[in-house]
Amino acid sequence: MQVLAHQLRYADGQFRGTPGVIATAVLEGPSGLALVDPGPTTDLAALEADLASGGLSLEDVEAILLTHIHLDHAGAAGTIVRRAPRCRVYVHERGAPHMSAPDKLITSATQIYGDQMDVLWGEFAAVPEANLQVLRGGESLTVCGHAIEVAYTPGHAQHHVSYLHRSSGIAFVGDTAGCRTTHMQSVMPPTPPPDIDVPTWHRSVARILDWQPSGLFLTHFGPVTAVVAHMAELLDRLEVMRGLARGLAGDQTLDDSEREARFVEELRRVFRQQLNDAELRRLELGVPFPMCWGGLARAIRKGLA
Repeated sequence: MQVLAHQLRYADGQFRGTPGVIATAVLEGPSGLALVDPGPTTDLAALEADLASGGLSLEDVEAILLTHIHLDHAGAAGTIVRRAPRCRVYVHERGAPHMSAPDKLITSATQIYGDQMDVLWGEFAAVPEANLQVLRGGESLTVCGHAIEVAYTPGHAQHHVSYLHRSSGIAFVGDTAGCRTTHMQSVMPPTPPPDIDVPTWHRSVARILDWQPSGLFLTHFGPVTAVVAHMAELLDRLEVMRGLARGLAGDQTLDDSEREARFVEELRRVFRQQLNDAELRRLELGVPFPMCWGGLARAIRKGLA
């Protein structure tokens, strides 16, 4: 595991055998540990091995803090609760029903991923309602001895929250602060359907900056120290992507598949300027470019982009 700060570390889930795609933050306490975004069940063996390297195990997990319920962030939560039955799962009120009864979420995801669901994500087990700690935003928590502040930060997803670790000043921001690989000079906003809302996303970034965090922790991937510059780049890139999507959506000479193809190719052109093929593949594992088109196109139709 990599060190973030005192009693804070993070593990690499090795998504589909690739490092640097999905990161899980680990908060150690006197009697156990908390995980922020444990990732999908397909990463669970790698997460468990990384914990073991630090003398920890899944049975030590007392709490899971979910930024949101997308499969790459929350998929393993129910499986971990089976291993650690006293574990509390913190989740926004709009996501909580899907964690206790995930059938609708799984059905919706299956329409996107088809027969790749198990390969990509594995099991998405229900979390018993008794294990859920429902959040609205604005809470002050004590989790495994750590003081945590909660903010509601939608824009990427309507059930997204962020967490500020008080003693270190690190904000665990899920996807609200975007994604980047080790060698990226910029940041990529993930814009999958169905909840993209660009004006709301801007407000959520402002809410995180109000904390004046010393650093950010991105699920895709890892720590960021240049907080203000990172957030400015995120919002600039989001506006560029919105403009590109609007232009394509308004081009009546193209059908939807052609619009998506042109959007994806433009993103690849931009990021090829700073990433080699392996890094570009890593980025697209964390942020599938066709889904970014789908989310922005839907938001444009709804007047949210």
